[in-house]
Amino acid sequence: MLLVDESTSRLTNQRGHTAVQSEDEPDQAWYAVWLRSHHEHLVAQQLSAKGFHTFLPEIPTWSTRLGTKQAVRTPMFPGYLFVRDAMDKERYINLLKVRGIVRVLEAGWSRLTPVPDEDIDAIQQIVQADVPVFPHAHMSHGDRVRVLEGPLAGLEGIFVQDKPSKGRLVVSVNMLGRSVAVEVDGAGVEACSSGATRMGQDAIDRSNRYCR
Repeated sequence: MLLVDESTSRLTNQRGHTAVQSEDEPDQAWYAVWLRSHHEHLVAQQLSAKGFHTFLPEIPTWSTRLGTKQAVRTPMFPGYLFVRDAMDKERYINLLKVRGIVRVLEAGWSRLTPVPDEDIDAIQQIVQADVPVFPHAHMSHGDRVRVLEGPLAGLEGIFVQDKPSKGRLVVSVNMLGRSVAVEVDGAGVEACSSGATRMGQDAIDRSNRYCR
């Protein structure tokens, strides 16, 4: 879970990794970093030591150890984390020297592509809400809706209806080609615009097969 320090606009998760949102640093942007398997926390610690602002979203999952179920926190996007920085070539090279980093998306210094702030804001809101989260097939089309109430109020995403009164709000990070979903009440969302494009039934069927 992320904790908000209003005096510094700093979001701090339970492991101490920080995601700084500063309106005074317009040149800063979020970047997605691809990592070696199971190196998320090691890389986050090294980047923080180098002065990079990192965001490693984690979600609660169940793990069975010695026959006992325990709640543990695991990365929402295994193999990735986000870095916010005013990235110049020197900073880029310093980042790549960190053990466990494969590359920054997109590949190469000349093709760096920031992750939209709204994608990061949505993921931060889900982590702070501490609601159940599960992997979802990545989608780019469908009815875009906004949550009206509760801890996810204001969050926007793609709505996939499973039951008459229940559905899933799918939030995608296109840079990663990954999506996550949270369960929402169908009555608690509204369409973002009347011209929202409906997802084809085939795409919904594919996402249902993926999740069940």
